[in-house]
Amino acid sequence: MANITVIPASKTLHSKMPVNARSRRKVAGYARVSTDSEEQLTSYEAQVDYYTKYIRSNPDWEFVDVYTDEGISATNTRHRDGFNRMIADALAGKIDLIVTKSVSRFARNTVDSLTAVRKLKEHGTEVYFEKEGIYTFDSKGELLITIMSSLAQEESRSISENVTWGQRKRFADGKVSLPYKSFLGYRKGPDGLPEIVPEEAEIVREIYKLFVQGKTVNWIATHLTSKGIPTPRGKEKWQTSTIESILTNEKYKGSAVLQKKFTVDFLSKKMKVNEGEVPQYIVDQSHPAIIDPVQWQKVQDEMAVRKSRGKHHNSLSPFSAKIVCSDCGDFYGSKVWHSTDKYRRVIWQCNGKFKGEHRCGTPHLYEDDIKRLYLRAVADLTEDRKVLLETCRMIHDEYLNSDTIDAECATLNDEIEVVSELTRRLIAENSTTAIPQDEYNRKYDALVERFHTAQDRLDELQKLRITRSFQADVLECFMFEIKAIDTSLPLEYTDRFWLNLIDRVTVYEDKRLVFRFKNGTEVEETL
Repeated sequence: MANITVIPASKTLHSKMPVNARSRRKVAGYARVSTDSEEQLTSYEAQVDYYTKYIRSNPDWEFVDVYTDEGISATNTRHRDGFNRMIADALAGKIDLIVTKSVSRFARNTVDSLTAVRKLKEHGTEVYFEKEGIYTFDSKGELLITIMSSLAQEESRSISENVTWGQRKRFADGKVSLPYKSFLGYRKGPDGLPEIVPEEAEIVREIYKLFVQGKTVNWIATHLTSKGIPTPRGKEKWQTSTIESILTNEKYKGSAVLQKKFTVDFLSKKMKVNEGEVPQYIVDQSHPAIIDPVQWQKVQDEMAVRKSRGKHHNSLSPFSAKIVCSDCGDFYGSKVWHSTDKYRRVIWQCNGKFKGEHRCGTPHLYEDDIKRLYLRAVADLTEDRKVLLETCRMIHDEYLNSDTIDAECATLNDEIEVVSELTRRLIAENSTTAIPQDEYNRKYDALVERFHTAQDRLDELQKLRITRSFQADVLECFMFEIKAIDTSLPLEYTDRFWLNLIDRVTVYEDKRLVFRFKNGTEVEETL
């Protein structure tokens, strides 16, 4: 019979310490609350205090630290700085035991929880879950953790679904809320809905006014910064992105588009732009408007025009996106000559002049020459100011005359109402009478086509009305500047004078400049 000799274990399974060694375990606590509410913060502080005292009270334990995450969800560990720092320290051998309240405090994601526990176990670090009484070095520990983590994950899923349902129910009911701390012009009213903050609303109106006057978003941002006006987040310097956000946000016209984004996965919290995957809700007149809806739409149209012109319209100079090369069609841009000496000059030349093999033959321009020729063109334009203003007034009134548009819109609204009723009757008939489905589908498709044809034309006319109204406003600014000219004094250049009068300047190789004014008149001047 074979002799068997047993060699006793000399080290513990996970810690690699000698079996008989008396060594204090390095112990850390982990505390987390998922919101930053006052109630939860109290719980958070209590947890930190509890684990500090709990660990220090055990003579066999050596206190390391209490790692914390405040106002962080447990469904994903990627953004939990305290948790991740704790894991790193444990893997570095600084922690033997982690004490935490429960599996759900540790992680509500089954995969994350098991991955962390296994990684810690491999490096000799145990986790103790107080509430469940689970030690991860126990043979049954992993099974229990798997079960408890799965339950915690399903709880998170349920909570997420309830929150999502609540949000979408609020959307469907037309209830609007705003991020008031970072939203200029509104605060939360007594009824829970947005109410206007007068002094902030004036800033919003100023931004829209300056933009309509022709100022760029860069210019507006610089202007507000120079005046010492704080941003919506209370910062000193305004960014162009902030100005663009204010100019494009439909909430300033008293409307709201709800569910622009949605959460793809409750675990990762990943957000996605809504491209039709979930319903969107457009709520008109949901709260008081700071900007008139017509003016808001004019700004959107103007912004679309500027974006079509590219990056050149974002310059601080009033000449940007205004001067065009007749040779290649590109805009003129500013260049600095002799930037470091007394001969420093700012010149304007075609941005495409040195692009490719072909070089544009159009000349460069000095700013003084642009202003001089512009004033000469204005003088020629206003030679008979009375006739000019009368013509402009007639065009202005024509732009504002929407009788024909209104009549066609009324007809189209009647058509849409009739088609909607016919469709309703057809569907009702199909549900109660045995109609051949081919015939039903043919009639239904014909009605749908009629509806879309009428609706598309109605949308087109409404856009046309807004465009004509915008053109009327542009012409009104033009007439205001023309009327304000004092013929007894020499003409003087101002940025506003330029922006309200000039549509475009085209430069030719023979040094001709054609000034196209906002009333459509073109005046030619030569360098």
